[in-house]
Amino acid sequence: MAATKSAVKAQTQPKSRGTGVLDTYVWEGVDKRGVKMKGETLAKNPNMLRAELRRQGIQPTVVKAKPKPLFGKAGKAVTPRDIAIFSRQIATMMASGVPMVTALEIMAGGQKNPRMKELLTDIKNDIESGSSLSEALGRHPVYFDELYRNLVKAGESAGVLDTVLDTVATYKENIESLKGKIKKALFYPAVVIAVAILVSAILLIFVVPQFQNVFSSFGADLPAFTLMIIAASDFMIAYWWAVLFGAVGMIFAFVQARKRSVGFARFLDRMMLRLPVIGQIMHNAAIARFARTLAVTFKAGVPLVEALDTVAGATGNVVYEDAVKRIRDDVSVGYQVNVAMRQVNLFPHMVIQMTAIGEEAGALDTMLFKVAEFYEEEVNNAVDALSSLIEPMVMIFIGGIVGAMVIGMYLPIFKLAAAI
Repeated sequence: MAATKSAVKAQTQPKSRGTGVLDTYVWEGVDKRGVKMKGETLAKNPNMLRAELRRQGIQPTVVKAKPKPLFGKAGKAVTPRDIAIFSRQIATMMASGVPMVTALEIMAGGQKNPRMKELLTDIKNDIESGSSLSEALGRHPVYFDELYRNLVKAGESAGVLDTVLDTVATYKENIESLKGKIKKALFYPAVVIAVAILVSAILLIFVVPQFQNVFSSFGADLPAFTLMIIAASDFMIAYWWAVLFGAVGMIFAFVQARKRSVGFARFLDRMMLRLPVIGQIMHNAAIARFARTLAVTFKAGVPLVEALDTVAGATGNVVYEDAVKRIRDDVSVGYQVNVAMRQVNLFPHMVIQMTAIGEEAGALDTMLFKVAEFYEEEVNNAVDALSSLIEPMVMIFIGGIVGAMVIGMYLPIFKLAAAI
């Protein structure tokens, strides 16, 4: 328990009292030098916390349970990046000989996010109650998926938990890095479209009406292109709210359909793989995730068929998920992995050959790690190239929209000048 001169800003939400579960208390006190101290500490009850503070030479003046937040739980949601950081921290501590419960207590004490701190505290309490780490993680399936739990369980069974945790930490870091690159690749086109729509709306609502007032004094017929822009402006001014709600509704419907409809998700993933530039990035990313996930599970001692079953959901693409399930079915009846991969007509020749060499040499995990590193580098290079390609395209695209509207607004002026 550490006492600090400044209050800790975030802490876990208190749980039910009187059940033996640790609750969070805020306290203030004075040490032997007369210096005022304050902090937040987990304890079973206020009396035990007061006794602990006195043992450390602090005379407590205030000890009270930390109030619950007014609206739900406080703090940010626990993200996959938080889980990746947790994986690296516990792997490092256990490799250094720190007991698991102590490691979890140290990590919980250093958390600023109350939800993450609560998660680590729950895991620590479960382990103190006699559960294994894999069982404790299994009570939080939202944060620790089946792959993560299976790897930890395999490490516990083989007595090499610290080594497996290090492998899991590296895996999570690489996968999160790969996800970040994919999001970056998809972010640029989305920004281009959003900026183009925003610029068009501003021009139609605020700029075109000014020209329209000028044109009304001409008393002459306007060009068809100009009339089209004016009609679009009138529509935007009258129904901007409908356009806004329609756009928000379409985005919401798209997200919900992606989550709930397997058919739509499969169609969308197939279309993503066929897109120019981005499609190749998605292909490479799926292969990298397949190779790294299979390498990690196989290295941890998970049986190959069971490993493939877990890997299917980790590819990040429904098309590749279906392909891996077909590979699993073929391997379960005796085919080699490379032969099964060839049947799905989805993996490049190099990947199949590397897998075949790994199987023949008894070093499948080593070869798959090399495949993963190669394709992760390919994704990284492709995303950088896409960034360089998108920047001038953004200028051209937005410039084309603005230029078309400017030309449409100036056409009547040019026509009038020609008539004069």
